[in-house]
Amino acid sequence: MDLQILASSDTHGKFDPWDYAANKAESSGSVAQQATAIKQLRTADTLVIDAGDTIQGNSAQLFLNDDVHPMIAAQNAIGYDVWVPGNHEYNYGMDTLKKVMSQQKAKVLTGNVYGPDGAALADGYTIIQKKDVKIGLIGMVTPNITRWDAVNLSGWTVTNPVDECRKIVDQIKDKVDVLIGVMHMDTENEYGVAGSGVTDLANACPEFDVIIAAHGHKEIPGQEINGVLVIENKSAGATLSDIHLKLQRQWDGSWKVVGRSSESLQIKNYEADPELVALLAPYDERAKADAVIPIGELRGGNMAPDNEIENIPSPMVMDTALLDFINEVQMYYTGAQVSATALTSMTSQMKEGTIRKCDLTSIYTYENTLYKLQMNGAQLRDYMEWSAAFFKTWQPGDVTIAFDPSTRYYLYDAFEGVNYEIDISQEPGNRIKNLTWPDGRPVQDSDSFVIAVNNYRATTQLLMAADIFAPGDAMPQLLEMDVRGDVGGIRELLGEYIQTVKGGVIEPHVNNNWKILGNNWNAASHDKAVTLLREGKLTLSENQDTRTLPATAITETDIAPF
Repeated sequence: MDLQILASSDTHGKFDPWDYAANKAESSGSVAQQATAIKQLRTADTLVIDAGDTIQGNSAQLFLNDDVHPMIAAQNAIGYDVWVPGNHEYNYGMDTLKKVMSQQKAKVLTGNVYGPDGAALADGYTIIQKKDVKIGLIGMVTPNITRWDAVNLSGWTVTNPVDECRKIVDQIKDKVDVLIGVMHMDTENEYGVAGSGVTDLANACPEFDVIIAAHGHKEIPGQEINGVLVIENKSAGATLSDIHLKLQRQWDGSWKVVGRSSESLQIKNYEADPELVALLAPYDERAKADAVIPIGELRGGNMAPDNEIENIPSPMVMDTALLDFINEVQMYYTGAQVSATALTSMTSQMKEGTIRKCDLTSIYTYENTLYKLQMNGAQLRDYMEWSAAFFKTWQPGDVTIAFDPSTRYYLYDAFEGVNYEIDISQEPGNRIKNLTWPDGRPVQDSDSFVIAVNNYRATTQLLMAADIFAPGDAMPQLLEMDVRGDVGGIRELLGEYIQTVKGGVIEPHVNNNWKILGNNWNAASHDKAVTLLREGKLTLSENQDTRTLPATAITETDIAPF
């Protein structure tokens, strides 16, 4: 028997081939295109599975109060067998998550989240039969949801998914012929939390035939870890995993997996399924209409200059009005002396002219809320050094900047309210130079002040031991969460600020309070490298994780032949 598994994950609201933030067609992937692939490939012996991060992104929050969310409507129409909610499903509170789960026709699995009454959010496993082959499927979510959505999960318990899987495997392994893990977890652990990556899971539970990983947004067509086949998909419906398990009947009537293969299908090669597009048309129309609601006007130029190098966003390497504006708004509503914010999309931009709602989504992709913390100068420096580790150390001969391939772009913050330099010729931990207040006074370790950050940065790094602070360290203190929550999150505050504080008109202002130094290249060589990159004669290789920037610099040696 050839058991086929078609697996998706991290579709992030991309039900149609349209980017509602950019307000344009975008056919690199979507659920509607995946539907075409599934229709073409599906047999009677096919399971269709999704590993979560479904209802967040691409204006999907517009539909949270609908009777059926368009992403769930799409999965129901396709006929998914199993769905495991991802970490972003927890962004909107547990009542919303349970409502969305109730809309799902697929079996919902989550075996490591328990309510205040001790009841599991969902079953940890299910057994599906294809002909007389019994297939056990186990679903879990990363335990780090308690970092990202601690408030939403207040009173809930999130357990170690590896421990939970081990218990279930021991319970059902003799009752099934095939074991499949559906895990909203990347391959490696996050924040040093054991059991938060599927490598730990494969090592602890080698009985799995396949583990469908997620969360990392990276393409893994098929990788063997401790004898377990592991796959993972890119985000926004860009890929679909096509997995085949060859089963052979044994003398006792059971079945045994005797062969495995897998590949990543490139969904850009598939047209959108017309039946699904028609079903989703009312949602599409609403999202498009919402995207162009006018908010105000930007006069005097774009918020960020064009990228000098295509796949290195300008706000990553220079101070821009784009991130300055976000920090300005955060400081206004919190009264903070310091603010920090990150680029939330590699294509974030606000162009001169009418500011539409989609433009706010472009410059602030996530539904983050605003937090107000008390911090001292020593903690600020530690925070800034952590952020500056985003850059690779500049080496003599480099003529472009390179970036740490393990650090995603949204973990790099630009700070406002202080002046500073980032010396990328120094090793991480020793890069922040000339850190001063706006009046030129050095920031002292003992200085105490209020800082504005988003909830994600506060809850994952600043209010608990993680990458910045070790257990036992003095940490910043929470003063207020969800500042002006009556308006909404940071994105809504940007719109409120434009309309009520600025009278509907803003201009791009950049104060150049920070800069990169230490990249002591020859200016002519750098310009030559930029020209060669633009002409396509040189390329900066992309990393496996598309949320990271190029890890390899162009060098003098690279440009010498030209």
